[in-house]
Amino acid sequence: MIHLSQVAISEIRRLQLKQQPNALLRLTIKQGGCSGLFYDMSFDETVKFNDRVFDLSSIKVIVDDESFNYVNGLALDYSEDLMGGGFRFHNPQAIATCGCGNSFSIATPNSV
Repeated sequence: MIHLSQVAISEIRRLQLKQQPNALLRLTIKQGGCSGLFYDMSFDETVKFNDRVFDLSSIKVIVDDESFNYVNGLALDYSEDLMGGGFRFHNPQAIATCGCGNSFSIATPNSV
């Protein structure tokens, strides 16, 4: 399961209305970044065969099966600081993260 903070929900809704009002939020894990894997978020109107769809406080989040193995239990937050605003990922499976917080590694890496 994935958890969204109220602040993250508000920011996702704001971005959604600005970019694609009817789109769903797609969360994908890709290879790369400082720690080996990174989070990729985008808006998408298409649900594919291997996708899981979660309705989280009226935000529909799409995660493909392979990415779900890396984000089960993920808590997504949003905060602003002196450097600007950004989403913060709190992944209980991550054993290491980079300074930006968007890249991570896990104990038993699988191919993405």
